[in-house]
Amino acid sequence: MSDPLEILLTNDDGIDSTGLRALYDALSELGNVTVVAPATDQSSCGRSMSHEVDVEERELGYALYGTPSDCVVAGLAELGPFPDIVVAGCNEGANLGEYVLGRSGTISAAVEAAFFDVPAIATSMYVPPEEGPLSELELTAEDFAEATRVTSYLVDNALEAGVFDHAAYLNVNVPLADGDPAPLEITRPSKRYEMDAERDGDRVHLKDRVWERMDPETLPDPDGTDRRAVVEGRISVSPLTAPHSTNHHEALSALADAYPESVDSAER
Repeated sequence: MSDPLEILLTNDDGIDSTGLRALYDALSELGNVTVVAPATDQSSCGRSMSHEVDVEERELGYALYGTPSDCVVAGLAELGPFPDIVVAGCNEGANLGEYVLGRSGTISAAVEAAFFDVPAIATSMYVPPEEGPLSELELTAEDFAEATRVTSYLVDNALEAGVFDHAAYLNVNVPLADGDPAPLEITRPSKRYEMDAERDGDRVHLKDRVWERMDPETLPDPDGTDRRAVVEGRISVSPLTAPHSTNHHEALSALADAYPESVDSAER
């Protein structure tokens, strides 16, 4: 008889979030779940890291007064059994597009796991703008049914299927649950980037205009991207790698070759 699956569960919304609890309940059906999650909301903190953080035990597990990356390091190195897989989520709000990958605390937790060579899944839920601001919504566990269903499926099957032989982590984005399971599409992160800034006296307002264009009828993102899949009601799974790779660059190599002579000439 094989040992039960060991799962480390974290997030960036905080240990008291509904999405974390929903995943905890679902994943507990598959194996042993160790929760190490931020004590407070750490949304959009990226891979920020602390040198020292306080920890306390809660009902679900360990609450760290730090970031998702702190939680992964602490969970892997000290607080729990070494896991077979790390799961981050479920985030209230989508994490879509290339430019979001470095900002999201949810995804950063998965990236941190990848540096430990531990497979990871980051799960987020897209809430259409017409539902209202996320800060004003009271989401229930039932709203996360799509997220718990697909995350459980991937945790239960992806390791044995060899998915992580070719991907360090999966960025999963799901629509709001509406009964029947949504179809699953393998996607790539959208390249759209529409940040803007406006000055108002002594303040500068930074605006992310990408989220203003989420109407399925006018969405500018092409087929095969994570944003299009989710907006059209499908589950988006993007297989991604970490750490970042470098490419051979002939022009840069030429500059490197010319550097000693250039410096010598400048100093004469």
